[in-house]
Amino acid sequence: MQKAGVIGVGDMGSGLAKNLIAQGFQVWGYDLLEARLQNLEDMGGHRASSVAEVGKHADCVFVMVMHGDQAKETILGPDGLVNNLKPGSTVLLTATIKPAEAREIGEAMIGSGIHLIDSPVSGGFPGAQSGTLTLMAAGEPAVLEQCEPVMSAVSKVVHRVGEKAGDGQTVKACLQSLIGSIFSATFEASVLAAKAGVSGKVLYNVVSSSSAGCGVANTALENIIDRQFEGTGSHIATMHKDLTISLDLAERLGVPMHTASTAMQQFHAGKTKYPNGDNWVVTRVLEEIVGAELHR
Repeated sequence: MQKAGVIGVGDMGSGLAKNLIAQGFQVWGYDLLEARLQNLEDMGGHRASSVAEVGKHADCVFVMVMHGDQAKETILGPDGLVNNLKPGSTVLLTATIKPAEAREIGEAMIGSGIHLIDSPVSGGFPGAQSGTLTLMAAGEPAVLEQCEPVMSAVSKVVHRVGEKAGDGQTVKACLQSLIGSIFSATFEASVLAAKAGVSGKVLYNVVSSSSAGCGVANTALENIIDRQFEGTGSHIATMHKDLTISLDLAERLGVPMHTASTAMQQFHAGKTKYPNGDNWVVTRVLEEIVGAELHR
């Protein structure tokens, strides 16, 4: 039985752990929060007291932290995975960070005997919990082949997007610029409907059955009309961070991003006003401006 590790067993990482366990993997996990470690144990996983302990037990480790500095410390730090995994083991960088940060990690791992797969994910909390994530995996072909079973355990589809560290993060940055823009347009459309007196149910039914309907827009509208702005597993801080990464890449490459930039400002407003909210809470900021709310 292959042994897997998960660093960061929150909304996303707990889903990885749950599906790995369901597929017969022994799973060790580490997190800073006691409640998350208890949840891992309740699922049948093994709690670790440190990143180093995970590395000593696992053959492959998913790193699902929030930002690049955490990823660097987790992988490269004195107690990090590179210094504790067995030679031939693999780190799966599933966190979303800047492509340049992923390249830095990859370069630092050269000669360590530890493989890296740069594989951010898409699908959010529902995808993580149901094991239907989309993986954007970049790594050496032989390593990708070897890790296919463990990646398939947590995903619906694994796209092989390149061979170098940073390739996966680059694709994810492009994807998030699109998803953020769709969110932004959906928030605006919902507020326009509210101000015009259209019911949420009517708008949802029309959008979801039209060419504009998609998972992103439909999920956003469902949460808006049900007034579910917290606790849905899609915290606004994550999309805010992801759009920052997309726009940073665009700045580095000299690519104008008019729509994504507007989306970024909307998410910035939402995160500032409602820091504990989920993505859809941006709608509340717009509703407050026009004095109308969209209800089912």
